[in-house]
Amino acid sequence: MLERQEKIALLMLVGVVAVIFAAHLLFDAFAMPLVAAPYSEDLPDGTLAVIGGRIEEIKATATGGHLILTVNGTMIFLPENVAATLEFGENESVTLYGTVQTYRGKREVVVNSARDIQVRG
Repeated sequence: MLERQEKIALLMLVGVVAVIFAAHLLFDAFAMPLVAAPYSEDLPDGTLAVIGGRIEEIKATATGGHLILTVNGTMIFLPENVAATLEFGENESVTLYGTVQTYRGKREVVVNSARDIQVRG
């Protein structure tokens, strides 16, 4: 049987976890557009960026089932778990959110979730 102080501590812990979980869900749903920087070559690695435009090219990687898109001349990396759930084609307009990174000396944006891709009309 838990003592009164232990019950209070447990309730506080559950409350903090619930608040953090709710904040995470709200951030994913609403705040990403507010904190993402428009993509540019000057953004440092690790920055959350947004890029929009027309898909110029879609290539599959040699291994792993990943996709590489080219949007406005910028490489966009879609890991296999993201690429497998999406259907789009060249010349479609998209808005993408992802993390800027340098891979083999080239700048790219890595999309971590299918929710971070919006295909526009």
